[in-house]
Amino acid sequence: MALFKKRTVGKPGEWYYCLEHQKVEEGPDCPGKDRFGPYASRTEAEHAMQTARERNLEWENDPKWHDAPATGSADGDGGRDG
Repeated sequence: MALFKKRTVGKPGEWYYCLEHQKVEEGPDCPGKDRFGPYASRTEAEHAMQTARERNLEWENDPKWHDAPATGSADGDGGRDG
């Protein structure tokens, strides 16, 4: 038995989307590792997965996050012979 129970962080009036239960929750019901938020409203929390998909798509298509192809030989020796 643990001496101290680890409490979740958050407060009533803040809305979260629980990834484990796949539902909207008010306040700190589930551990932080299992939720998105806090959101200002229930509606924002209800759209958490859509928001995450949109942000992921933006990130995947952002040219500053894609490295330019490396130049030189494929074996990484800079083109020098043996």
